Amino acid sequence: GVNSVKLLLEQMALHKMNVFHWHLVDDQGWRIEIKKYPKLTEIGSKRNNSMLHGWDSNIYSNVPHEGFYTQEEIKDIVQYAAERHIMIVPEIEMPGHSSAAIASYPKLGTVGKKMDVPCRFGGGDRDIYNVSDPNVVHFIEDVIIEVMSLFPTKVIHIGGDEVDFTFWKDSKSVSAYMEKTGLKSPADLQISFTNRISNFIESHGRRMMGWNDILGGASIHDYQSAEDVKTSQTLASNSIIQFWKGDLKLLTSAARRGYDIVNSLHTGTYLDYDYKRILLKKAYEFDPVPKALEAKYHDKILGLGCQMWGEWIPTEDRMEYQVFPRLSAYAETGWSRKDSKNYKDFLRRLEAMEKRWKISGVKFGPEANK
Repeated sequence: GVNSVKLLLEQMALHKMNVFHWHLVDDQGWRIEIKKYPKLTEIGSKRNNSMLHGWDSNIYSNVPHEGFYTQEEIKDIVQYAAERHIMIVPEIEMPGHSSAAIASYPKLGTVGKKMDVPCRFGGGDRDIYNVSDPNVVHFIEDVIIEVMSLFPTKVIHIGGDEVDFTFWKDSKSVSAYMEKTGLKSPADLQISFTNRISNFIESHGRRMMGWNDILGGASIHDYQSAEDVKTSQTLASNSIIQFWKGDLKLLTSAARRGYDIVNSLHTGTYLDYDYKRILLKKAYEFDPVPKALEAKYHDKILGLGCQMWGEWIPTEDRMEYQVFPRLSAYAETGWSRKDSKNYKDFLRRLEAMEKRWKISGVKFGPEANK
């Protein structure tokens, strides 16, 4: 809700963090009011159940879950962030992680049949946007226009990760479209679609950002076949790449090709990971600039991102526990020269921050995590 977002923005301002990436859409819920398409929140913001206890679990809560941010709430949060010198980058997922939208408007998908908002977390194995249909693309553009009216940021994030190509391969209309347009693989189709959206966003004076899957090829991970990820298409050069998974060679290659990059490698930055996987010291030592990247390309690394995914975080207290004190480590990494960092000195200064958190009631990870 609004108060949880404002708490994070307050703490970001305290740490001089200046970009809040807001993931507003996923398979399991559509969380932003779109006036032109009311079913996105009437239907898409509600699910009947929620998966519990991790990715391999078959245990569910048996409790309905719902909620979304109204446009008035979003305007309030955008203003609140601006007063603290924070830019909000909204993310509207496409063409995958779109089940909540397809549940709301079934004609958006490749199957065209009614479906429920998924209760199982994770990507893949569910319908995706039929990007061969001009009406679907028009819907996406309509949504982006409303999103841009709410967010003054110059950057619009379009997701682009974990697209299950099975649905495109099984669709006669998509196959016909690919043959007509000379697209050889599903990865080519995704890049072609992504470039179209990029051009649309740029025509409105903004810039597109997406997860590194939008590069195609090796950036698309092990759930795709080698044939499906082959690409002859080239991603729009003005795209900002948010690197989250894969060999660091993919990041260095993209930087050398001229792409601007935010380094969010999951093994070093995901705040939903427990402290055994990412200790505070590991968070502090994360370097967004790979060692193999030549100095002349260092300015292509815009910074780092630290992600708080919410699937397994059931309460606000738990969210705070996962975020703090690691947020302090990422903030210092983002603003400091590598040769000026000192972990022992950081811990000494962190004591004062922890006193502030205690006074204000913010939960944070225990001493043992350091």
